[in-house]
Amino acid sequence: MECSIERPSDNQKDFYSGKQKEHTLKIQVVIERSTKKIICLKHGKGRIHDFKIFKNSKIKLGKTIRIRADKGYQGIDKIHHLSETPIKKPRRGKLTKEQKKYNRELNRLRIVVEHVNRCLKIFKILSDRYRNRHKRFGLRSNLIAGIYNYELAI
Repeated sequence: MECSIERPSDNQKDFYSGKQKEHTLKIQVVIERSTKKIICLKHGKGRIHDFKIFKNSKIKLGKTIRIRADKGYQGIDKIHHLSETPIKKPRRGKLTKEQKKYNRELNRLRIVVEHVNRCLKIFKILSDRYRNRHKRFGLRSNLIAGIYNYELAI
């Protein structure tokens, strides 16, 4: 998930996300699918790729835990063997019907993460432009995740 920020006065290149075409901060959300609780968050600057944030986070995953990620995490199966990512379309080619069906089923399981992202974006501090200190962004997003988990427990 990316949150837009005001253009920084220095080191603009670090925060510029080419995908969003603006300056952003990223949040990586790890949830448990059955309870929809947020397990952990990791933060990064807008320029850093999602998979690089995952590798730098050094999240300890058990060998029996399944990871379902989006296309941005291609190659995660080299790090964690029980991981699934959608199949990318080959260059100048097409996906077969079986591959499309696999991608659809995987996305049906992954939609839970997108729903959690939506619930976090209800808080205006994450959905609107973040104008506070960048160093405190991690603290504030962790507090919002705590509020979200608390609301689930009620």
